[in-house]
Amino acid sequence: MDQDYPGGPFPVAHACGHDGHTAMLLGAATVLAGVREQLPGTVLFVFQPAEEGAPAGESSGAKQMIDEGACNDPAPTMAFGMHLGPLPSGYVGYRVGNQFGASSMVKIVLTGQQVHGSAPWMGIDPMPAAGAITVGVGQLYRQVSAFDPITVTIGHIEDVGRFNIVPETVTLWGTIRCSVENDMADIQKRLTILAEQTAAAYGCTAEVTYLQDVPAVHNLKKWTDAVLPTVRSVVGAEKVFDTPPTLGYDDVSEFVNKYGGVYLMLGAQDGELTDDGTVVPTSGGRGLVPNHNPRFYVDDDALVQGVRLHCNVAYDHLNGTITPAE
Repeated sequence: MDQDYPGGPFPVAHACGHDGHTAMLLGAATVLAGVREQLPGTVLFVFQPAEEGAPAGESSGAKQMIDEGACNDPAPTMAFGMHLGPLPSGYVGYRVGNQFGASSMVKIVLTGQQVHGSAPWMGIDPMPAAGAITVGVGQLYRQVSAFDPITVTIGHIEDVGRFNIVPETVTLWGTIRCSVENDMADIQKRLTILAEQTAAAYGCTAEVTYLQDVPAVHNLKKWTDAVLPTVRSVVGAEKVFDTPPTLGYDDVSEFVNKYGGVYLMLGAQDGELTDDGTVVPTSGGRGLVPNHNPRFYVDDDALVQGVRLHCNVAYDHLNGTITPAE
């Protein structure tokens, strides 16, 4: 039970597979530690905190690990990771280019003038401005190229007051996702204009803050080409396929950008891959449930495949098999 989350307390289940990620890496660490004398190099196991961003006002995650020297000795020559998700169990999805999009958290504080709900004309109500902004963000996509998807989502709204009080402030929390990282600054500028001018139209003010900027997870072709032969040898060539883009995010991008490497998707649910590459639920199975859904689940058998992938990719990179072409 999260007592402190805005609007809480809430029953908490992150429901994204990160417990499985930890289990796979612990398994790989156990296996590789058992044969450490046979390894032609050093493996650094990174148990990455706050991969989806630290709480507002706090600092954490991959960037802070790098900034504080967690990866300085030894300095990695490749980063490798996987994210569990609603793909057929044991299948590996990859994408050359952005495996995940760029992300930014937005906080919009609207300020009016508190007054009793029986006499709203004696104050300034920020609630209508909050509603207008929430609706307005849905039109921002029309201001940028339709061929480079973006989303702006207001996921949480909180006020200070009671049911019968016009609040002094209303705070909107949301997220921006961009398939093309360079679009982020433009979307932030447009959202700021929308918030400030909409607030002004209702006699309020808006303070817009952007937090937790996370770069896109970008798999370079030279690294993907180098890694896929090992992946295919572990899971079977028929279980490795190209996935469509997603606007999910993960700050493992900080590691991949700095050290090279790839980030993949590992299927962990009851699904099948059709001849045309479409993922469909297995008949009679538990279905394909997206991450962050209360029904999200992970097939434990997929974790074994994940351990094998970690171990084989690490070994093949150390022995020079996984080396990107210049």
